Amino acid sequence: MAARPPLPPFDEQSALEKVQAAEDAWNTRDPERIALAYTEDSVWRNRDRFLTGREEIVAFLREKWTRELEYALRKELWAFRGNRMAVRYQYECHDAAGQWWRSYGNELWEFTEDGLMSRRESSINDVPIGEADRRIIGSRPADQRGAQLPLR
Repeated sequence: MAARPPLPPFDEQSALEKVQAAEDAWNTRDPERIALAYTEDSVWRNRDRFLTGREEIVAFLREKWTRELEYALRKELWAFRGNRMAVRYQYECHDAAGQWWRSYGNELWEFTEDGLMSRRESSINDVPIGEADRRIIGSRPADQRGAQLPLR
């Protein structure tokens, strides 16, 4: 299995790079590509769902993006130590009926020494928004990388 730099233990710069790499990958909405960042036996809690392994992760992400249309994500490093990180994020998408949503979440990540994520715990809250209230569109432009996410 290939290493996924940056590798733990993380310093501030490498933690920021890892978070940006995760944001970039998730914005591709490519489940197979995204799953390669996780160990073969990675354990997830996502809202009220519990997953184990890449196959379940891929299936989960495929199903997610059949419901969450035009998904666009921003992540922000909250804290790090050793091989663990806390990340806050926001994403926007719409459902099949055209209702737009902004989802606010926090994640806890744990990595193996080769930089693969072995554990992900995610808590998420959804808020309906109007299309005119959108602020997350597509991948983050280079000049906005590292910018803090607004609370609301």
